[in-house]
Amino acid sequence: MGHGGDVIQELTTDHREVDEIFAQIEALPMGDKRRKDLADQAVIELVRHSVAEEMHLYPAVRRFLPDGDEIADREIQDHAEAERTMKELEGCSADDARFDEFIGRLMREIREHVTDEEQNLFPRLREAAAPEELEKLGEKVRSAKKTAPTRPHPSAPQTPPANKLLAPGAGLVDRVRDVLTGRGRTD
Repeated sequence: MGHGGDVIQELTTDHREVDEIFAQIEALPMGDKRRKDLADQAVIELVRHSVAEEMHLYPAVRRFLPDGDEIADREIQDHAEAERTMKELEGCSADDARFDEFIGRLMREIREHVTDEEQNLFPRLREAAAPEELEKLGEKVRSAKKTAPTRPHPSAPQTPPANKLLAPGAGLVDRVRDVLTGRGRTD
């Protein structure tokens, strides 16, 4: 499954990619420096994914599902918890005793969130929204991920309109920092 298609296909592809990174982390011994590099890559992907969901998916959930406000609020809360964990993880090296605690917590949080989205939210959204709407949302999500931040910003707004206004600026700053530090490079 590659990127493209409707919003559900796009986000499910992201889920598989992050799960693959998690599997690579789990396969390496504790303290291995590559675990931190992979964790950084996972955080980059998760932050971009979360910002795109908050900008486009959750407003659509509010619009299309009768209990959409409740669902979107819960999903955004899940993101906030994961973002706090990512922020704690950001300050740890792979040989830090807290690294394994934080990466383990992040993997549990994300896997639970993904299961909920894929088993509950996505099927309901597919039933409620027209295929054309889901296609448009897929394009918006792909576009948002290109300018989204790559680092956790737990105190940043997570709901429209503030998140739509601030995310591109934070994304630019994050990408400059990533280039200068080599973070997220997979060479």
